Amino acid sequence: MIDAPGANLTVADAARARDAILEQVGRRIVGQKAVIEQMLIALFARGHCLFVGVPGLAKTLLVSTTAEALNLSFNRIQFTPDLMPSDITGTDILEEDQATGRRHFKFIHGPIFANLLLADEINRTPPKTQAALLQAMQEGRVTAAGKTYELDPPFLVFATQNPVEQEGTYPLPEAQLDRFMFMIEVGYPDAAEELEIVLRTTSGDEATVEPVLDPQRILALQKLVRSMPHNDVAARYAVELARATRPDDAGAPDFIKEYVSWGAGPRASQYLVLAAKARALLAGRDTYGRDDVRAVARPVLMHRVMTNFHAEAERISSGDIVDRLLESRGVAGA
Repeated sequence: MIDAPGANLTVADAARARDAILEQVGRRIVGQKAVIEQMLIALFARGHCLFVGVPGLAKTLLVSTTAEALNLSFNRIQFTPDLMPSDITGTDILEEDQATGRRHFKFIHGPIFANLLLADEINRTPPKTQAALLQAMQEGRVTAAGKTYELDPPFLVFATQNPVEQEGTYPLPEAQLDRFMFMIEVGYPDAAEELEIVLRTTSGDEATVEPVLDPQRILALQKLVRSMPHNDVAARYAVELARATRPDDAGAPDFIKEYVSWGAGPRASQYLVLAAKARALLAGRDTYGRDDVRAVARPVLMHRVMTNFHAEAERISSGDIVDRLLESRGVAGA
């Protein structure tokens, strides 16, 4: 375990923590370096993640392994069409005092009461149930039966989503999507990685994962991200990128006006800066730059750029538009 007092954590401690986590996660997860890097950036920037990919790509295993390595309390919810909001947040039950015979309601905590919540296949349940996560993701608390309950920090939602074209899926509402800092694309492994996966998972050996952090140190590292000094050039660049995705903005490129219905809001600008700070910190740097903003732009912006029917007709995705936007906005600098 990383042994450094929470109040005195430094940039070097953050880099060591990153290396230690990668070592532990690598005991079970083969490849997926970009996915793991983005997940750690979001985690230390205090942001929620949405993992998108077909079933069978170890998205669930990645999240549960990370929870073990970070020594976080962990719950998993399998989202299904019949799941109810109370199945997530908890419910009141009528309880009788054996001594007095008096009855009272007692709140039973739902699985959302954990440091790391895995919302598995979140788009297989209707929007009403998906919305049960909104308050928790934004405020770190849950309201049930008129009472509000605080969630223990750190609180993070890592959700997996099947491609929306698959049968039995419900698109996430825009308000829900906007609560996720990153949309992380999980792709197929290459041939060598797939062979290693097969050899590992068909033998009798079972990899063990040791905790290398704890909630207090994670909170301290998250605070360290927030305390990193601003780089005015990089911050302005982040705002410029977010505003350029809005088709009615005067500075939006022509292709944005042609293919986008609406773009990213101010939360995207905030997340670009926070994610850039976290990326720099985990790399052992005490300042962030435009390179860091560009590196996190695709996972931050992709799910916030809503394409119109022109883009759909020409099979142009939100990711394609973000890539084109980055190309049009020049080469990154300090």
